[in-house]
Amino acid sequence: MKIMSSLQQEAYNYIKKLILTNKLDVNIMYSETKLSKELGISRTPMREALQCLSQDGYIDVVPSKGFRIRQLNQKDMKETIQIRCAIEGFCTHCLASTINTPKGQKVLRELENILDLQAKAAENSSTDGNYEDFINYDHQFHLLLVNYINNEEVNHIFQRLMYLIKLTSQSALEVEGRVTGTLEEHKKYFDYLKAGNGDDAYRILINHLMMPLNVVKTKK
Repeated sequence: MKIMSSLQQEAYNYIKKLILTNKLDVNIMYSETKLSKELGISRTPMREALQCLSQDGYIDVVPSKGFRIRQLNQKDMKETIQIRCAIEGFCTHCLASTINTPKGQKVLRELENILDLQAKAAENSSTDGNYEDFINYDHQFHLLLVNYINNEEVNHIFQRLMYLIKLTSQSALEVEGRVTGTLEEHKKYFDYLKAGNGDDAYRILINHLMMPLNVVKTKK
């Protein structure tokens, strides 16, 4: 992974924060020059930051025009889910086979704690329609699985998918019943994992990850 200069990192973090806090409009073409002036930096580190943001899936760069916030389409969603199935499926079997070790038991306790927090977030989302906390706990749940195998390359791949994962999660949870469904699937997965049943935990996980392909409508 290319090491960023301090100005490039500043520009990267600035734009990424704007995207993740929904401060940028998906329908607007943004100017590299204008953002450079806002931050008080030259166009070179801004251009390099935009290239990194494009590689990490946050934006689509349009040569000589600027960039747009990346929108979810069917191809992106399908490919992201397929990669997640491969990574998290492997992690599931690794965890299930070592569930009675100190490391396995520690992760199990952490997963159970996140499940409790996610259940509370589900109750809140049913009244205020805000899924942000629920999505955050969802990501924490899955990141625990990915981090379990302690593989830097896998972590890097997964981090590059995070924005598309967020878009997929947001779109799926807008479908009636998916908040409850997601929580139930997590609980079933946890129960199989706790019992050391990697095969059934894997089956639940794959069906859970593939679900958005059946319920989310995106551009082709």
